[in-house]
Amino acid sequence: MTITALPTAPARHAGPPKLFPHELRAAQADTLAAPRLRYGLMARLLFNQMDLVYGRERTFVKFTMLEFIARVPYQAWERVGYHALSRRRRSSDLARRVHDRIVETREEQDNEQWHLLILQDIVQREGHRQSFLLHRLAPWLVAFVYYHVSWLLFVLRPEWSYRLNADFEDHAEHEYMEFVAEHPEFEEVAAPPTYAAEYGRYRSLADLLRQIGHDERVHKIDSLVHMGNPRFHEA
Repeated sequence: MTITALPTAPARHAGPPKLFPHELRAAQADTLAAPRLRYGLMARLLFNQMDLVYGRERTFVKFTMLEFIARVPYQAWERVGYHALSRRRRSSDLARRVHDRIVETREEQDNEQWHLLILQDIVQREGHRQSFLLHRLAPWLVAFVYYHVSWLLFVLRPEWSYRLNADFEDHAEHEYMEFVAEHPEFEEVAAPPTYAAEYGRYRSLADLLRQIGHDERVHKIDSLVHMGNPRFHEA
């Protein structure tokens, strides 16, 4: 009897749980069966802009652009947290809660960074051509605007910023799972090993993408939970 090992990743890299192959398939089925969130105006504008610039078709290049932007809210929240710790004296209890939230946002940001590195590696392996304007400058400008929007929304009303991120992560979750469904051949393609030691080892490209999609679901749930959790809003 063959026992499939759990994808491995060093303990120092915290983040969403790594799933067994059968759990990844179940996660994909759950996502495909679930309706998307009702996205707000800002999220819809962002998704429409990406479709306009990079096309409606799901591609590895487009996912790279998605992951380039995905880190931004966590960077903005981390900045707010550090500012909250330094601007005035606080009780030890509140300071610890703010610090814990900073750690959480850093872990989420690092997880999104691994997604970006993995997607960039796949794009390079497949030899996709990328232009400076569309694949360097444009995503940087979008990320710059998205960062400040996320930061401003958090300053005005934290749940607005969390909700925008939940919309973004829900969109990413569904896009990854639908991308795998569109390409059954990914089941026979080996997952690239470049970042396996850090992110985890998967038996196929399909499972790797399912894991990334599940990560996005975890980030979405985290943002939805924090919308109603005042522990960091006090920052």
